[in-house]
Amino acid sequence: MPVNAVNDKLGWLAPDFHLKDVSENQMSLDQLRGENGTVVAFICNHCPYVIGIAERLAFEAKELKKLSINTIAIMSNDVIQYPEDSYEKMKIFSKKYNFNFPYLYDETQEVAKNYGAVCTPDIFGFNSSLKLSYRGRIDSGVMKSDEPNIKRELYDAMVKIKKYDEGPIEQFNSFGCSIKWKSNGQ
Repeated sequence: MPVNAVNDKLGWLAPDFHLKDVSENQMSLDQLRGENGTVVAFICNHCPYVIGIAERLAFEAKELKKLSINTIAIMSNDVIQYPEDSYEKMKIFSKKYNFNFPYLYDETQEVAKNYGAVCTPDIFGFNSSLKLSYRGRIDSGVMKSDEPNIKRELYDAMVKIKKYDEGPIEQFNSFGCSIKWKSNGQ
């Protein structure tokens, strides 16, 4: 999948944002960033790829939190065309999968555009200085959680970023459903 030309390489700084989370609070990147790194995952409620990794994303976020690496999920889809991604359904989705991290609503889609997000899930791993050091999938299982030897690619990458301030050389693109852009804005 083509990536926003501005954001297709590592090393760029995470753009700030102010978005509403599923608890009705306005949150900024500065408030949510982790001391040792930050994961920003663009997800939605209806995508089968996201549903396939939702439990593992919650697990990895919990494990990364122990290392002072925070996870943030952002939903940027057009909810008029895809009502299953509505803000109210985001609350249900977050509870269903026991998200222990903020799930934010990017109503204007500006945050997704600023990050160059193209699909759900689209996962960005930033170091403690908010420089992009990882852009890839959650793990080698992709949609299947019953694989016996799943490589924890996101977790391993973020541990490396915490220790060495750089991500792995080999990174595998995440893939899933395209972000559902509003017809008047894209």
